[in-house]
Amino acid sequence: MTCRFVPPYLLSRIAPETLLVDEAHRRRRTALQLEGRALVAVGGPAWVVHTADGDTTLPGAVVRSAGDPATGDVAVDEAANGITGALALFADVYGRASYDGRGARVVLTVHYGRDYDNAFWNGTQLVFGDGDGKVFGRFTAPVDVLGHELTHAVTEHTAGLRYQDQPGALNESVSDVFAACLKQRLLGQSAEEADWLIGEGIFLPGVRARALRDMAHPGTAYDDPALGRDPQVGTLADYVETEDDNGGVHINSGIPNRAFQLAATGIGGTTWDGAGRVWYDALTGGAVRADTDFAGFAAATVAVAGEHADAVRRAWSAVGVPVDTGAGRRVAVRRTGGFAGLRASGEADLDGDDPRASELAALVDRVDVAALSAGDPQPDRYVYEFDLCGSRCRVPEQHLTPDLARIAELLL
Repeated sequence: MTCRFVPPYLLSRIAPETLLVDEAHRRRRTALQLEGRALVAVGGPAWVVHTADGDTTLPGAVVRSAGDPATGDVAVDEAANGITGALALFADVYGRASYDGRGARVVLTVHYGRDYDNAFWNGTQLVFGDGDGKVFGRFTAPVDVLGHELTHAVTEHTAGLRYQDQPGALNESVSDVFAACLKQRLLGQSAEEADWLIGEGIFLPGVRARALRDMAHPGTAYDDPALGRDPQVGTLADYVETEDDNGGVHINSGIPNRAFQLAATGIGGTTWDGAGRVWYDALTGGAVRADTDFAGFAAATVAVAGEHADAVRRAWSAVGVPVDTGAGRRVAVRRTGGFAGLRASGEADLDGDDPRASELAALVDRVDVAALSAGDPQPDRYVYEFDLCGSRCRVPEQHLTPDLARIAELLL
């Protein structure tokens, strides 16, 4: 998975050449993976910064490692300072050793390409362009860009949120969440003091833009003749159904972004110790899976929020996302169709005293929702809709796995 900071709908307006570079890079990475030669960062210092020196060959030449003095190259030193702060956030606050939780070395490349208008995590390393000098400046300049991309790596090694539709929008939002935590921690700001802008300073003077995204007010970050108007939405009622941008992951991420900002200010204090800890615990606690949607993620955050549960619940409700307080550990099934058109449904609370809870929990743990075959319903056969602790799927009768069939049997 390659996760980029600037969404494709914006690049298509101002930097189509960047999209071409991105596509070429995607093809090269796919080829390397198929040959089993994808780059893997192991051993050595905590982080290493390389320079591509205007090329697109990765990772490039080593220019600075953890413990080395500043080089005088602004982009190199910004990347070094940023990764030091980002790793410290995850280690000091959440007890996480690097993005994989096992101390993996972080590989970074700066000066990628010519006039390259983006930054990304490609599954093995972080990459930053210098911008085109007209609209965008250096992507190493705002520290939250680096925090955003590193968090994609954290998400990949924890919940593994699929980069499509609502799970993909959550993937993008989680990266903005910890980018905001990083920025505010380095500035020593409380949730109330923060500006909640992501990518502030990425645009050059003369561009009518405050930042790339505004977590507090989605859809207001920019309005410029070249860029167009910020299309982000901030409530579920405005959710955008589209085939572009992996189902609108950068547009719809404004909904959970706004929920997080409301939760952070509702809890009060510092974001990284307040709402940030809630979001981290939800992301890594096992209830959030590859196909978890907004409602499932909301339920997971409420479930781990403890004394802050009411503030978190109110935040999600404010953006129109319903919160079932038991959804993080709730299993449900709804059956429709069949010759007679009869409907049936059932559910169980895995945290209660339901005698079926133990077996259901074991079954749910074995189900890989992302690998299920949806297929088309057959005439006069049933269709099952499952909610497996926040992960939802719709499966025609003929594609039920033995585990799903047993879940349906227990609940119906």
